[in-house]
Amino acid sequence: MRASDRAYRALLDEIQSGALAPGAVLGEVEQSTRLGVSRTPLREALGRLAADGLVAQASPRVTVVTAIDADDIRSLFQVRRALEESAARLAAATADRAVFAGLADEFADAEPAGATGAEPAGDADAYYALIARFDAALDAAVANGYLTAALRTVRTHLVRVRRLARDNPARLAASVAEHRVIAAAIAAGDTDLAAHATHVHLHNALTSILESLESR
Repeated sequence: MRASDRAYRALLDEIQSGALAPGAVLGEVEQSTRLGVSRTPLREALGRLAADGLVAQASPRVTVVTAIDADDIRSLFQVRRALEESAARLAAATADRAVFAGLADEFADAEPAGATGAEPAGDADAYYALIARFDAALDAAVANGYLTAALRTVRTHLVRVRRLARDNPARLAASVAEHRVIAAAIAAGDTDLAAHATHVHLHNALTSILESLESR
């Protein structure tokens, strides 16, 4: 792996996990030393993060992690809704139905663990791993490079936003059930239901995240 790729991956993980909080200063000297890379690959990594919208230049040699507030989240979900509803509709028309039937079964198996407020699928990490496999299956079914590239950008920011829901086991349990409906609709080839179920899921997710943000 190139030094710039290694630095990018390390900083991306820290920003998405919250280890580097919004407003954190990323000085070139400090970060190149900490990550064990020279300044040139560090600058390349910071340039990629800036293109992602995750950092911004505060001065010629100082970069800061960008903030994410309620307005940012609403804007993100506007784009997410348009992309994911379209993807669900396309997948329902073209997908390998057995793949999504299997995913629907996995979401159904995960539901009981969260039915009483416990985290679904044993813990949030396991749940998000299942979501990642659902996203990958959706991307493969859509087979549209432009759409999946746009979704990839949205998901990069979504990792930060999802941290706000990790402390809400009831919401994670509800999300499992919502994903089961989406996967089942795609497996059934029901384009309208797949898009509508995605719309409902995103509405509920946004509402929950904004409530979590306000409570903090």
